[in-house]
Amino acid sequence: MTSTGPPDVGDAGLSGRWVLLAYRLPREPSRPRIAVWRKLERLGVARLGDGLVALPTDARTREHLDWLADEISEYGGTATVWLASPSTAGQERHIAATMRAARAAEYQTVITEAGVAASAGEVERARVVRRLRGELRRIARRDFFPPPERDRARTAVQALADTVAPVDREPEQERA
Repeated sequence: MTSTGPPDVGDAGLSGRWVLLAYRLPREPSRPRIAVWRKLERLGVARLGDGLVALPTDARTREHLDWLADEISEYGGTATVWLASPSTAGQERHIAATMRAARAAEYQTVITEAGVAASAGEVERARVVRRLRGELRRIARRDFFPPPERDRARTAVQALADTVAPVDREPEQERA
């Protein structure tokens, strides 16, 4: 991955390197399993199989999965972190497309919520704008292969913000 952002899913320049977490947790108590599942969701992992997840390799994603592996061990489970490459470009494109589709669904939810809020009162619109901007930032942290819905979601939130008194507006800016 380069500093210019993640590659397009159809791009032949996909990184080729992925960090994988293979893990197993005891069934009981369920609290650690739920905590791990939530953390994996926040990271935006690709689920390759039962107890096997992947992220494009960079220092941040590797560090997050290393930390999570340590937590899993503390919970009495087993975890190993691997660096790997899919054996074909088609497999890598499929993993990336799966991740992109998951983010597209999240962005679509933002678009829908912004549309629904457009008919609310100004105070409610301002509250929704703040919440949706936070949600866009959270999604962006796990958006390795941005779908077209990303720009549409940003536009929808900005359009909603434009209906709110200027004191409640935030300058539009790109956030990573």
